Amino acid sequence: MTDDDSLLVCARADVNAAIDDWLDHLGSERRLADKTLIAYERDVRQFLRFLTGHQGEPPALAHLAELRPADFRAFLARRRQGGSQSRTLARGLAGIRSFLGFLERRGDVNAAAAAAVRPPRQPRSLPKPVAASDALTIVDADCSLDTEPWVAARNAAVFTLLYGCGLRLGEALSLTGASAPRKESRSLRITGKGGRQRIVPLLPIVGEAVEAYLAACPYTPAPDGPLFLGVRGGPLNPRIVQYAMARLRSALGLPDSATPHALRHSFATHLLAGGGDLRTIQELLGHASLSTTQIYTEVDAARLLDVYDRAHPRAGAGKPAR
Repeated sequence: MTDDDSLLVCARADVNAAIDDWLDHLGSERRLADKTLIAYERDVRQFLRFLTGHQGEPPALAHLAELRPADFRAFLARRRQGGSQSRTLARGLAGIRSFLGFLERRGDVNAAAAAAVRPPRQPRSLPKPVAASDALTIVDADCSLDTEPWVAARNAAVFTLLYGCGLRLGEALSLTGASAPRKESRSLRITGKGGRQRIVPLLPIVGEAVEAYLAACPYTPAPDGPLFLGVRGGPLNPRIVQYAMARLRSALGLPDSATPHALRHSFATHLLAGGGDLRTIQELLGHASLSTTQIYTEVDAARLLDVYDRAHPRAGAGKPAR
């Protein structure tokens, strides 16, 4: 029996049926992404397998109704011993809480015990944008390392969408031939995480980059097919874009943090540095919560402090010699 198989037999039939109902609810009503659903199910089934060993038998709904905070803490401790990091543990607890909350709304269990457990403290890592000058070099097709001119134009168009509109890579690659931005286009409708839609203003240079790609591309994207195509005419694989960025950052001497997603971080950070307000940037990025966007204020503050330390004549006064 494989590890995946053992996850499926770690609960009684009533619990397995409840998991199916819960996943249907998350997918159809909450519209969570498939990857999120897969991760949530795996986390819940890992918890159920832990309970099987912890209690001596696969749990039924009646067992879940009797859980105590100590059961959840013991599970998190076991996962920590197995090498899971705080972010993974927090996601796992979130999935378990979601499942138990769903059962509570149906009247099957009381989810208070799970709610009483604090998730592990998350290490706060700041986004790592690239400098404005480097971002402009990256989106310039003339600076591409690709020998095929249309491939260079394609990659430049993708990078321009990421930096010029703050799109995620998946959002840019989900554009269709019919939704291709043009030079005269003023805005772009994007469907982001959780099915949330947003309107993103378009700079003329973004439309120009996409038009340059379409003019050079040997294939014609179908109206309902992907806008960005690979060398064989199929959908462009995101790994190809990531590889193109890796080659560019190596040639430009940029750190490993200079990824396609870093262009989205650069979009937000440079807007904020230029006087953009946080609420607008939140809407442009498609963040559900303003607290997610607020991390860019820390990036900008860190940048300002770094400039101060390097440039102000008195910045080193009182500091110990290095």
